[in-house]
This record gives sequence, structure tokens and C-alpha cells, in this order.
Amino acid sequence: MGIDILIVSDKDEEINSADRFSEEIEQFFKGSISLSRTFCNFMSRKDIIDHEPELDQIGRIAGVDIRPLYEMESYPDEDSINYELERADDSKERESILARAKKDQERIQGNLGAVISVVNSLIQKLDQIDNLPAQLMPTERDTLNNKAYFSDKVDEGIGDNFVQYLRNFRQHLEYIKSKDGSTVWFHYG
Repeated sequence: MGIDILIVSDKDEEINSADRFSEEIEQFFKGSISLSRTFCNFMSRKDIIDHEPELDQIGRIAGVDIRPLYEMESYPDEDSINYELERADDSKERESILARAKKDQERIQGNLGAVISVVNSLIQKLDQIDNLPAQLMPTERDTLNNKAYFSDKVDEGIGDNFVQYLRNFRQHLEYIKSKDGSTVWFHYG
């Protein structure tokens, strides 16, 4: 068991309807589930290492502003808001929680285009960078297996490669866009 990272959108109800399970979409979601734990570890690196996280390094090396990806982590969904409200000591703290949640939600409203742009830029720029793993800082906690995860070579059978994950991520974002979605965020679960 482990924590997964899920892409959630303002159109999840429609996306999770019966048409989501067409053969094509079902194949995609099977693939993204197998990648989610590694990507979850990747996104969480800023909380466990003492140096610049790999995502920040990649953004700097590729010249891509990766903030929209980090902002996707700050969207408080209904479950997390309710969890905080249940633990609040008084009405003042509950009001503060609701105000902060509203501000965080408003901050990323309509972010889908920006996230697609970041993912497309990363894919494009990383295709032009030779031997990315050698350009990343060495780390004592190489929980991602950087040499393989950031390799130029993609094993289509495994798919657990950063660039391949970005392509799957983009595919899902484009699907959300096709359903007139406008806002996306990460949910850890």
C-alpha cells in the first residue's frame, strides 16, 4: 500500500460517468494508476530532501516555470475542508479555515490551460536535454531511482518514466479539456 496522487477536476462528475470506462479511457486510467505512486513520491520530494527537489531542478534546467504543478497541491477539496472543520476549536477557527479554503480554491480557478502549457513545455524541453539524470543533484534518498525515472529511454511496457508520465498526464488533461473542464488539482489518497 501507499499513497496515490490523483488528478481531480471541476468536471469529475461528468468524467466519472459511464463513458469514462470506454476501452480507450479505461486503458489510460490503468496506465496512470501504475505511475501515480512514483509521481506522488516525485511531487513529495520537497518535503523529504534537504536540497533543491528534482521538480525544481528540472524546471530550472528546462527553463519552465513549474509553479502551476505545485499550486495543484494546494486546492482544498470538500473532504479536507470538512476534516479541518471537525478539528477546529471554535467558530473563529472554522471561519478562518473556510476563508483560507475559499482563497486557495479561487487562486487556481481556470488553471487547466496553464497546467497543460507547463506539461507541454516540459515534454518539449526534456526531449532536447541529453542525460537529464546526470544533470540532477545527487541525493542520499534516491527513492525515485533517478537514473531510470528521468532516463531518455522510455520502456513502453513499464511506463514508469517521468517523460512518459507527463505524456499520460497531458492525455488526461486534454480529456478534461474536451469535457469543458477548466480547473484541475491533485488529491492525495
